[in-house]
Amino acid sequence: MSDTSFFADMLQSITDRGRQLLFSGSRATQVAARVDLQTLCEMLLSSRGEASGMALAAEILDRWAALEKEGAQKFLHMLHEKFGADTAMLEQTIEHYRTDKSSAAVIALHQAAEPRRQELLRRLNHAPNGTARLVRMREQLLASEDRSAEYHALDADFTHLFGSWFNRGFLTLRPIDWSTPAYILEKIIKYEAVHEIAGWEELRRRLAPADRRCFAFFHPRLADEPLVFVEVALTRSVPSAIADVLDEAREQINADEAMTAVFYSISNCQDGLRGISFGNFLIKQVVDDLRRDLPGLKNFVTLSPVPGFARWLAKARASATEPLLPDVIGQALTLLDDPNWAEVESSVVEVQRILLPLAARYFLIERTPEGRPVDPVARFHLGNGARLERLNFLGDRSSKAMQQAHGLMVNYLYKLDDIVANHEALAQRGEVIASPAVKSLLTQNEESRRGGNGQQGSRPFAHIMNSKLGGGRK
Repeated sequence: MSDTSFFADMLQSITDRGRQLLFSGSRATQVAARVDLQTLCEMLLSSRGEASGMALAAEILDRWAALEKEGAQKFLHMLHEKFGADTAMLEQTIEHYRTDKSSAAVIALHQAAEPRRQELLRRLNHAPNGTARLVRMREQLLASEDRSAEYHALDADFTHLFGSWFNRGFLTLRPIDWSTPAYILEKIIKYEAVHEIAGWEELRRRLAPADRRCFAFFHPRLADEPLVFVEVALTRSVPSAIADVLDEAREQINADEAMTAVFYSISNCQDGLRGISFGNFLIKQVVDDLRRDLPGLKNFVTLSPVPGFARWLAKARASATEPLLPDVIGQALTLLDDPNWAEVESSVVEVQRILLPLAARYFLIERTPEGRPVDPVARFHLGNGARLERLNFLGDRSSKAMQQAHGLMVNYLYKLDDIVANHEALAQRGEVIASPAVKSLLTQNEESRRGGNGQQGSRPFAHIMNSKLGGGRK
């Protein structure tokens, strides 16, 4: 029996004994059923015994798991309404702090400001399988359509606690290969979010060859549940299309022949941990492990999707009051309305000519209201210190990629000596570090790209675009 299984069995034994003590032995179930969830939560917060506390936590989570959707929403509402900060105590400590700026007063103020539900969630976490069930609870919260102040307050509590409980120091990196237990491999198939794994044979092609690697982070309280995993291809050069990586007929090489490690799929597995960052630690740890095992590797790059590009472009095309696109570009992009445009050579040439400069703008200029890159995958890699290295036209012809990005893929380069400087450039100045090839797309001469005569249409593409938006930042 593993240490994890032994510990889980011990917790369950303590919990069962605590339930018998707490709810009067053989009548435990009947007694507990007459106590409402709010009362049980109050009892848990006032509990001092370890066994009784675990029993109460287990009872609350069992009752929560049995609730229908409406009841579960009411439970979350109750957590916000009844287990916030003690406002009277908070006002009292604020007044005290105005006259006493001591460390003790600061500590008292901090304790008074913390919502009671944070301590409630900590105690619920003591139940057997408590961590996993609280992750499910936040998943339910994130799935709700409510985006009120109540929702944000509850989510802030979960995020605060999960940020500590899933600290990098608690995570274990494990290689995933064809010898990994089948129940974990099944989850890799299930959780793959970038390039669907059609079945066991396809999974074998991604794990078994000598030039393939996969790594996942695990947490001791979710021992058999991967949190996030990355699939890696070992290649001689940087690929520009996902077919070069996943094609069944591709040339396989020995690992020691590889010059490049390609991170071609990173999948977060637990919806309830959305926004709790593991991927940045994962990539850095995997790079360190690969460099140790394969010193011949020189390049560490991604082959990444661009999930927000088609949506951004559609919005730009639809804008009538402040058009993003000059008429001539907007007209050319009508080719995209034909679902089979990528099969017509003339359309491919014309779309490529127009699309790549637009994609460069999307990455280098466009921003969210908070001043961050608009593409979620770009935010992740650029925030980790990667460089925007190359835009790959029709890098992925799958239906999903054509819908999300008109087939566009991107290489982000992780150059270890530059990671910190690249991160700081984005964090401090909002600057996306990109290769000269990508930057040059912004200044491409529109007329020269058309093969025209150098008249007014030859103004730089970026100038045309910026004049339409007054500088380009949103």
